[in-house]
Amino acid sequence: MIKKHYEFSFWLRVTHWVRAVAIVILTASGFYIAYPFIAPAHNGGEPVNFLNALFRSWHVIFGFLLIAVTIGKFYLFFFDKQSDIERASFKDFINPVVWIKQIKYYLLVGKHPHGKGVYNPLQFMAYLGVYGAIILISLTGLILYIHVYHEGMGGMLYDILRPVEVMMGGLAWVRELHHIAMWIFIIFLPIHIYLAIFNSVYGKSGAMDSIFSGYRWIKKKDK
Repeated sequence: MIKKHYEFSFWLRVTHWVRAVAIVILTASGFYIAYPFIAPAHNGGEPVNFLNALFRSWHVIFGFLLIAVTIGKFYLFFFDKQSDIERASFKDFINPVVWIKQIKYYLLVGKHPHGKGVYNPLQFMAYLGVYGAIILISLTGLILYIHVYHEGMGGMLYDILRPVEVMMGGLAWVRELHHIAMWIFIIFLPIHIYLAIFNSVYGKSGAMDSIFSGYRWIKKKDK
């Protein structure tokens, strides 16, 4: 018998999709800012579309959106009652038996282990890396921001972030770390999508559907 199980709360799904959209837009706009590949329209020799400024403005907007939604996600992970299932994944992460079973499952030589949480050990490790990359790209992004926008938020953060910039080796290294963090997302996203589809299709539990509807299906005998 198969049972319907509520896995992801509404706000967990919202933060997931807002974060995904923000990362895609930040990657596209970041590539343009680093290497402008489209020339703006000219009228009488003067640019009128200011395309670089437009891409930069969207980059800033979605950068702050990513920071805000990540702070919200951290709050949900540590304090939201409906996020108990995410916190329970840590028990599987530190369990070597679950690690072995999970690897055998991905090698198609074993069954999917029934873990205590929503993420298997490999997923949990990947998410730890991704959130580390988000913290890095947000911090380096803010340092780059204060060197362009000197009033308001930029002015307020300037004295706070300057020592961090020095510890990172200067502005050139900050920019390099910002680009490296971006490549972590570029590598992670296709792997994440592939494994999500793999688990959903091969596992036949609607694992991928749950990030849309919040629900997946569990066989009673697995409990």
